[in-house]
Amino acid sequence: METRLVAFGAADPGVVVDWVRSPEEAVRWAGVVEFPAPAATLREWHADPDVVPFLLVVGGDPVAYGELWEDEAEVELARLVVAPKLRGRGLGRRLVEALVTEAERRGFGEIWLRVVPDNEIAICCYRAAGFTRTTPEEEAGFNHGQPRAYVWMRYGPPVP
Repeated sequence: METRLVAFGAADPGVVVDWVRSPEEAVRWAGVVEFPAPAATLREWHADPDVVPFLLVVGGDPVAYGELWEDEAEVELARLVVAPKLRGRGLGRRLVEALVTEAERRGFGEIWLRVVPDNEIAICCYRAAGFTRTTPEEEAGFNHGQPRAYVWMRYGPPVP
């Protein structure tokens, strides 16, 4: 089946928030403390001109969601989630690869993401898609002022 990345549409928020199955998953996914997250939350995120939301679609059906957070020369992949019944089939990696392709198409030279440290499945997915963990020093700097400590990863080989 054809897999493609499409712009997130105004009718899609309910589909995405329904993919988040628990209060713990909502916090891990996007720091959302209200569960279930209201669809209006996504609309608020998308009001930021630096947030560009996408759906991964397979055979016409949405299967995953993710955002590009654009910031001058760099971009961060954020708020990635795969439909629960389709997890474990490589769609997360496909989403990451499609978002990387889109970021490169938009001219971004540095592509980043962050993930909670105990989300080992996501970390493995990101590694399989070409991301490497930053140095402990960089990570400490990036985590300064964050509400929690994250694992920070950049697209490409490790920087010496």
